[in-house]
Amino acid sequence: CLQVYSHLRKEGHRVVGVFTVPDKDGKADPLALAAEKDGTPVFKLPKWRVKGKTIKEVAEAYRSVGAELNVLPFCTQFIPMDIIDSPKHGSIIYHPSILPRHRGASAINWTLIMGDKKAGFSVFWADDDLDTGPILLQRSCDVEPNDTVDALYNRFLFPEGIKAMVEAVQLIADGKAPRIPQPEEGATYEGIQKKENAEISWDQSAEVLHNWIRGHDKVPGAWTEINGQMVTFYGSTLLNSSVPPGEPLEIKGAKKPGLVTKNGLVLFGNDGKALMVRNLQFEDGKMIPASQYFSTGEMPVVELTAEEVKVAETIKVIWAGILSNVPIIEDSTDFFKSGASSMDVARLVEEIRQKCGGLQLQNEDVYMATKFEDFIQKVVRKLRGEDQEVELVVDYISKEVNEMMIKMPYQCFINGQFTDADDGKTYDTINPTDGSTICKVSYASLADVDKAVAAAKDAFENGEWGRMNARERGRLMYRLADLLEENQEELATIEALDSGAVYTLALKTHIGMSVQTFRYFAGWCDKIQGSTIPINQARPNRNLTFTKKEPLGVCAIIIPWNYPLMMLAWKSAACLAAGNTLVLKPAQVTPLTALKFAELSVKAGFPKGVINIIPGSGGIAGQRLSEHPDIRKLGFTGSTPIGKQIMKRFQFLFKQVRKITSSLEGKSTYHSIFSLLPLKGMGAVFFNKGENCIAAGRLFVEESIHDEFVTRVVEEIKKMKIGDPLDRSTDHGPQNHKAHLEKLLQYCETGVKEGATLVYGGRQVQRPGFFMEPTVFTDVEDYMYLAKEESFGPIMVISKFQNGDIDGVLQRANSTEYGLASGVFTRDINKAMYVSEKLEAGTVFINTYNKTDVAAPFGGVKQSGFGKDLGEEALNEYLKTKTVTLEY
Repeated sequence: CLQVYSHLRKEGHRVVGVFTVPDKDGKADPLALAAEKDGTPVFKLPKWRVKGKTIKEVAEAYRSVGAELNVLPFCTQFIPMDIIDSPKHGSIIYHPSILPRHRGASAINWTLIMGDKKAGFSVFWADDDLDTGPILLQRSCDVEPNDTVDALYNRFLFPEGIKAMVEAVQLIADGKAPRIPQPEEGATYEGIQKKENAEISWDQSAEVLHNWIRGHDKVPGAWTEINGQMVTFYGSTLLNSSVPPGEPLEIKGAKKPGLVTKNGLVLFGNDGKALMVRNLQFEDGKMIPASQYFSTGEMPVVELTAEEVKVAETIKVIWAGILSNVPIIEDSTDFFKSGASSMDVARLVEEIRQKCGGLQLQNEDVYMATKFEDFIQKVVRKLRGEDQEVELVVDYISKEVNEMMIKMPYQCFINGQFTDADDGKTYDTINPTDGSTICKVSYASLADVDKAVAAAKDAFENGEWGRMNARERGRLMYRLADLLEENQEELATIEALDSGAVYTLALKTHIGMSVQTFRYFAGWCDKIQGSTIPINQARPNRNLTFTKKEPLGVCAIIIPWNYPLMMLAWKSAACLAAGNTLVLKPAQVTPLTALKFAELSVKAGFPKGVINIIPGSGGIAGQRLSEHPDIRKLGFTGSTPIGKQIMKRFQFLFKQVRKITSSLEGKSTYHSIFSLLPLKGMGAVFFNKGENCIAAGRLFVEESIHDEFVTRVVEEIKKMKIGDPLDRSTDHGPQNHKAHLEKLLQYCETGVKEGATLVYGGRQVQRPGFFMEPTVFTDVEDYMYLAKEESFGPIMVISKFQNGDIDGVLQRANSTEYGLASGVFTRDINKAMYVSEKLEAGTVFINTYNKTDVAAPFGGVKQSGFGKDLGEEALNEYLKTKTVTLEY
């Protein structure tokens, strides 16, 4: 009601009065508080009528406001028809079902109990019957296999319902609101479920049992008898993977015992299929994780600090306010036995959040600790971070830089936890701007790799991730994208510190494209489809053949140092969208944004083991990943020699063949034909300090414009500001690490020795850090080292070609063993298309460069790799196709 009220006012509608319930225990309804603050008249009515007749004083109070429309987003009282019909436009009501189906107060519950594939809501015109008035508008959504009442409400019924109520009011104001009579066909009415009617009948399929349990979650709760007492089940999910090992549990009426496993209680339908429930509640109101049914151990009682005692006293006051019939709250006071209801649980959780420094509890925390002393112990453990399921423990390195405090994890991230390397080893990660040590990072050992792979394998085969429906997987990825965006300034700052990326470029490209990538692939999660295939029928029988796209399993991802977070996103987003789990090794010299990403993945709600990050060396961690028998796919971006080594180990060390994709060195080519475009030429070479896999490693410039082109390029280079990447005016930051700078200087020396003309640069900048002057070489012949090998730095290599010799320059361009990307600049569209067709490269840019997009496939040919990142093709790299044929 409060949100509808606020949105109506925001849209310019005048709210003339708010009619709500009286204060409870001295606490006003939130809608009443907001209306009073706005100066809107508020009426708190205990009831509207007595013995079927409208109370005169109440009717007079209502008519005094002069309403033209009654809007009822939520109503717990029966309002007389003379009030309903009184306004000029009557009354409209929100109902959480697609009327006429599921009329009545428990519509959401029955949507799930009946196994409906669609849920939704209706805004209808009130009449004198129960939910039977004409329809104004309706909205619907798909019901996911593991949706609960809360999930449906939070995902769709609540947010979309608010919009729909406001839209309905506007339609009425515009005179466009329909009145569509409800059909009688398909009309149903189901009463409010009571506890005595919620017993589970076991001789049904797993899906029906699951629907019954989730439809009663949280009220009144589906129950059964176990060991002579009533046990209520909460948190049901269908079990689509293999049944994990567990201890049998006899259940009255069930033909097959349940299994108490480490993940929950597995139950079986009469069709042999299974479901799992997360929590159990006993007759005394106490709730426990189902996995702990046979556990007899009690949590140790902890001594409270002075600060924790203050929190306990505050909570005692909150309990006393809710349990107003209890004279004194004692340690033995039971929340539910003292008269509390499920509505009081929500109130308790919210009041604690408001009055105890934002302490966030879940409703289950109350059910699992119903006595006051147990509840305080649970709260204290949560305050101390001992509840690992709720709070991630991170040992940060903190630095005040770029006008903010950045907090950087530095340990291995395995199975949902940050942990030191198994042997305790660390290494220094260096700030290339000044050569200083940022922090010591865990140096993953072979044992750490094996632990990470084992965690990913368990998460895929037995964990929640393997059972999660595709749309829920997408929701987690959308949430992770939101968190990346919310933390973009901190991430860009870490990227600048650890990789030398210019901060403004890091914001736009390194982080910005990472956010876009996760959002793009999040949208793919529920759109992965197979196909039906007409085959030759085996008469007289008939056949149906179809394909399914399935995840591969555990994937290993090895990424480079030039775009640390973006390369992580390019590969891991497609991997996760397909339903795989992953072990990722960031480049040894740039691990920090990957570890920050791991922290954000926990906040987004990713189950443990789905994402694992192991910083360290390629020779140890990388090699072990390429050899590990449980890895089903390897995605690698890096140098061609390392890529070749990995392929040999990964494909041939074991008998089974596994998938691999690689994006290797580029040695891209850039053609300027009849066009003077020096600025675009510079962007093709110097973007991200030249540490760009598609950087134009060699430019072919037509003879007629060659000299002027070179002159203009040098003029533009002289304008570039070289300096601190955190300075907003910097154009060119430091090279990524010292060894790379030394390699670039050697590259320039080789070019000079071979006879190329060094027009500009070629030296280290005389200042602290690993800065390289933007460099230009001309007169580069095809046999020279500069023409054949990629610098991966800010070095422009220019070769001249004769006027009009398009085929000649194409032959020279295609003579390289690399083929990641290339470009052509010309005002002649015919020449542009001809050249683009003949160039041997995975990507061809025409009159632009570096224009990549998350929807466009990216990858090379020849020795620049195989397989694709980005776009739908990248998703297919992380899926396998299964063909199914049945005869009928």
